[in-house]
Amino acid sequence: MPDLKEGAKAPGFSLQADDGQTVKLSDFKGQTVVLYFYPRADTPGCTREACDFRDEIAVFKKRKAVVVGMSKDKLPALQKFKEKYQLPFQLLSDPDHAVQEAYGAWGQKNMYGKMVEGTIRSTVIIGPDGKIVKRWPKVKVDGHAEEVLAALP
Repeated sequence: MPDLKEGAKAPGFSLQADDGQTVKLSDFKGQTVVLYFYPRADTPGCTREACDFRDEIAVFKKRKAVVVGMSKDKLPALQKFKEKYQLPFQLLSDPDHAVQEAYGAWGQKNMYGKMVEGTIRSTVIIGPDGKIVKRWPKVKVDGHAEEVLAALP
């Protein structure tokens, strides 16, 4: 698992978004990016987290931050999830979890008492210069969107 420290250059990526467009980290140059990793679309915790970011989107925009969600879900699942909960931000598909691995968001985790490999719910703020501003390697859903807002530069 990579040890991404604050101030380090954020790993680049090029992935498909829920609308089928290819999105690269470099597309956000000059903007603050809140990149959050979630295990699976339309599951209880992931839905609460996405809706919390949705409900605070006006504040994120006011603070000049772009919110982007990422999971290993395929495009149809992302499209359905986005539409069902009216999510006003892009969801990216990382089916081979290479980008999640680069960000330390993939690995062993305890799920209902059983060790499994999968997406580790985590978030990173990437500054306009492409460097990591803040990282949450293991996220608790409740209150997380507010915590991220408070950490924005």
